[in-house]
Amino acid sequence: MSTPLYQLKAEFFKTLGHPVRIRVLELLSEREHAVSEMLAEVGVEPAHLSQQLAVLRRSNLVVARREGSGVYYSLTTPQVAELLAVARTILSGVLAGQAELLADLRAATPGAPPTA
Repeated sequence: MSTPLYQLKAEFFKTLGHPVRIRVLELLSEREHAVSEMLAEVGVEPAHLSQQLAVLRRSNLVVARREGSGVYYSLTTPQVAELLAVARTILSGVLAGQAELLADLRAATPGAPPTA
């Protein structure tokens, strides 16, 4: 019996559910990066970055290639970058709505500090 699509989607989103993995995917959305470049950008220990890259490789979201002593990563498909862009758009809308709600709440509260 095959795994239901909704279960596969849930597993996919679990893979995306880590800040380091999201940051790595954002970097790779721009261009291919060497592991050494990502270390400087992501700001985690090498072993931790290696673990997160392994998760992304197992999920077929990234692919690695060796060049000399360096290892370079890239996205397996440009749709990953598109997904991150859509998520950014959704979050921008959510946060804008929350800012409006906060402003309304402050306006309705006597003695509240003015909004910036």
